[in-house]
Amino acid sequence: MRAPAEAVVRTLHAAGHAAYFVGGCVRDLLLGREPDDFDVATSAPPDAVTALFEAACLVGRSFGVVRVRSGDTTIEVATFRSESDYQDGRHPDRVTFADARTDAGRRDFTVNALYLNPVNGELLDFFGGRADLEVRLLRCVGVADQRFSEDALRLLRAVRLAARDGFTIESATWEALRRHAPRVAMLAAERIRDELLAILTGPAPRRGLELLQASGLLAILLPEVEAYRGCTQSADVHPEGDVWEHTLRMLDAMRSPDEALAWGVLLHDVAKPVTRSERDGKIHFYGHAERGREIAARILDRLRVPVRVQERVQAMIGQHMRFLDTPQMKPSTLRRFVLQEHFPHLLELHRLDSLGSRGDLTNWERCRRERDAVQLEPAPLKPLLNGEDVQALGHAAGPGLGRILRALVDAQLEGVVTDRAAAEAWVRRHFPQPTLDKSGPESPPSSSSGD
Repeated sequence: MRAPAEAVVRTLHAAGHAAYFVGGCVRDLLLGREPDDFDVATSAPPDAVTALFEAACLVGRSFGVVRVRSGDTTIEVATFRSESDYQDGRHPDRVTFADARTDAGRRDFTVNALYLNPVNGELLDFFGGRADLEVRLLRCVGVADQRFSEDALRLLRAVRLAARDGFTIESATWEALRRHAPRVAMLAAERIRDELLAILTGPAPRRGLELLQASGLLAILLPEVEAYRGCTQSADVHPEGDVWEHTLRMLDAMRSPDEALAWGVLLHDVAKPVTRSERDGKIHFYGHAERGREIAARILDRLRVPVRVQERVQAMIGQHMRFLDTPQMKPSTLRRFVLQEHFPHLLELHRLDSLGSRGDLTNWERCRRERDAVQLEPAPLKPLLNGEDVQALGHAAGPGLGRILRALVDAQLEGVVTDRAAAEAWVRRHFPQPTLDKSGPESPPSSSSGD
């Protein structure tokens, strides 16, 4: 992506304007990392920028922002400016075009206030950002209280950058962040969601969650997760400690999670604080999977998480305790369990759940082997008998007919019957008339353990 961005800078230079790469892309380049995108800051007013590029779109005249298209790449070009009067805690009410130093003074952190001329390598550093970058220090530009009062999103951005890049947050910046933490409630749910997700799917989600908690942001945004702290568990099942430590260990063990898995790990035990009970010297969390599914649904809806992701997360949370039952499952029940649409996510959640406690992967191995075996087999063909076939054997339509058909499918999955004649004989043997209300296949057992 650098080539088209550099071409934009060269075009601005040729027209007599100052132009630099700015912000996160400069930070990433100095850290030896390829930027996801490139932003350009320039002395050229927005009208001059749009006149220079055919594929230019003015997206904010008052803010001096122009988007320039180059093939599949979009480069955001912004005129040097100053900002003031942030009435909504997010956007400035007054913008004045200015010079590069003034433009740098409005930015959030010193490591984001660096300007790089990609043509000759010149670096503009007005606030010591290069030195801060070298020692991995995250420090606000100017007065930290002012920076956070201008834009509440900077509170979450500070945590995300510190976690992702291993920054230590400078003491004055940290204290200001803690003072202004309540302002995070002003942000749109979508903004909060995106920042939280970037923290959870980044390279250091454990540290990110710890910073969210220590700063006071977690208690405001996710009080249900804050409640994990001090929610103790039975030491024989969870020797690692409370639900908070268990979740932190799971986050630490995650590797490149997608959105659904990240939310699933964070919220899989969200109902433990409200279902905790003690009996016979043990700690229990009866029904926490089912209750957790409900609580997670409310949280994810509050954060405007897409419905398709919500469904996957709720499926994981609602079933994550079923792995305890797998040693007693019938072969057909186990097969149905591993053939679920969301099972790969559920299986990975269980692996992390196990690693976050005693590290026993026995049930995970069993289910993984079954899943692998199923995937190597040809897909089952249609059922050997349908409802009309079973009625022809003397059974009436109704609930009993459905039970017979489900039991027959189980017998097929287990390899007990393999053709039509064997299926008919199996029905006659196991469901002699009149047994319309005979109990059919056993339902998957539900765990009696509340751990």
